[in-house]
Amino acid sequence: MSLLRQGRWYIVIGVAQWLLDWATLVGLSHAGLDVVVANVCGRMAGALLGFWLNGAITFARDDAAPRRRQALRYLALWCGNTVLSTFGVTAVAAAFGVRSAWLAKPLVEGALAIGSFLVSRHWVYR
Repeated sequence: MSLLRQGRWYIVIGVAQWLLDWATLVGLSHAGLDVVVANVCGRMAGALLGFWLNGAITFARDDAAPRRRQALRYLALWCGNTVLSTFGVTAVAAAFGVRSAWLAKPLVEGALAIGSFLVSRHWVYR
């Protein structure tokens, strides 16, 4: 599968993931949940959607759908990115308030997406 095709699908699916992630963060933190908890919940929702769609479409192989090994690798990637994302969003919230964290979330996740694509392509879905 070509890098260009994978890149296009990764972006499309990533936007869907990000929308779900961001909406969950905003909704839960607006309802009074701590930003750390809301961010982790949002990332979990987006991760479930992303693992399924990227495994079935972006990095699909003819022989199988995503398997246990891929799920464990995805979980490792997700945990690392969640720590970085939560640190970034929480730092912005502490410095500038929760509404600023809502606005910073897309920038934080966009920066993480570049590395995630490469790790997913060469390690997770391999």
